[in-house]
Amino acid sequence: MMQELYVGVDVARDWLDINHPHRGARRIDNAPAALKAFAATCAREGAWIVFEASGGYDHRLHAALEAAQVRLSRVNPRQARDFARAMGVIGKTDRVDARMLCDLGSRLHPPPTEPLAVSRRALQAQATRRRQLVEMRKQEATRLQQTADAEARADIRSLIAMPDRRIAKADARMAALIAADPELAAVDRRLKTVPGVGPVVAATLIAELPELGRLDRRRIAALAGLAPIARDSGKRLGRRTIAGGRPVVRTMLYIAALHASRRCQAFAAFRSRLTAAGKPVKSALTATARKLLGVLNAMLMTGTDYRKMTHE
Repeated sequence: MMQELYVGVDVARDWLDINHPHRGARRIDNAPAALKAFAATCAREGAWIVFEASGGYDHRLHAALEAAQVRLSRVNPRQARDFARAMGVIGKTDRVDARMLCDLGSRLHPPPTEPLAVSRRALQAQATRRRQLVEMRKQEATRLQQTADAEARADIRSLIAMPDRRIAKADARMAALIAADPELAAVDRRLKTVPGVGPVVAATLIAELPELGRLDRRRIAALAGLAPIARDSGKRLGRRTIAGGRPVVRTMLYIAALHASRRCQAFAAFRSRLTAAGKPVKSALTATARKLLGVLNAMLMTGTDYRKMTHE
């Protein structure tokens, strides 16, 4: 069996630190020309690139590698730090991180990150921009509550009106992107047959969780950050908690679960049983979100609408 050539890359805003198992460390600019040349070299070598999700700074690297058809794994930063600690590495520098990512690849063989279709990537960009605008509006709404000055309040209201208009435009763009792609349109229609899943939730799931309908319920729950993590030791049974995953997806599923448990008898009864059994409100809502995700995953896996599933 041929051994894979894993190359670790630590991504910063202006540069990339690269650790090659045979050629050692080097640094290149995080710029299109340098990334294209790096991707071409990786393609010739058959290298597998391992890098962390880094708040958007990795998008140009990701795109260059996909364009050159280079295999890659975009790993969770928490997983990378946990691996480094397990290897006894406490210090943190860009060069050390690149070396650790190289070692992580060769020892753990992380799964490949699948290429994202152009339509989903465009939808993801709009969904991200919408969240930014919602956060901007929230900040201004908080400032509105904190001031009594009439002129300041008028100015804040004018600023709140701006993200309102832009959020509406983002909604329209997301709807247009989904409608223009028959596959996405079919998924969108099916997801929205579930009570509590509206246009924004459906668009976010399509953009941020392309694995939906392709993995089993445990793996999809782990990706969404909704899988319960055991904390048992000896005879002590620790409280199950959730961690990791994709926070954006988890937040949207919380919102959808809250609405579903108010509008749909099946989800309302499920949540009520948990609260009646003594579960805290947040734990009951988390479990409801996990159940909702399982239903959505099964629907896409079997090509079935929610109403048809409930009638079986």
